Amino acid sequence: MRHRKATRQLRRTSEQRLALLRNLATSLIEAGAIETTEAKAKELRPFVEKLITKARSGTLHARRLAGRHVRKREAADKLFQELGPKFATRPGGYTRILKTGHRKGDGAEMARIELILN
Repeated sequence: MRHRKATRQLRRTSEQRLALLRNLATSLIEAGAIETTEAKAKELRPFVEKLITKARSGTLHARRLAGRHVRKREAADKLFQELGPKFATRPGGYTRILKTGHRKGDGAEMARIELILN
């Protein structure tokens, strides 16, 4: 039974799931938008939004906490130098999920997750 289990398993162990979310978050920060399955996008949203909230403060402690998940230096620099100041006045809701239909191979629900850069 999975009573009171908040996260989706995505058919992975906890270590694999964390690695997947780290890689998806890094790709999203670098590219600004990625296309993935709907379940992965819904799991990625709070993960990335917490990183952006850390980047808004811009402190060394926040950079080290975010560095646990964003391992690429270029992506971490972009997160703290570009995205943090850009979202400084926004009180949350930094990402948008758009459903894009079904994948041809297996019929999985696909979605595009993107950063809202207004």
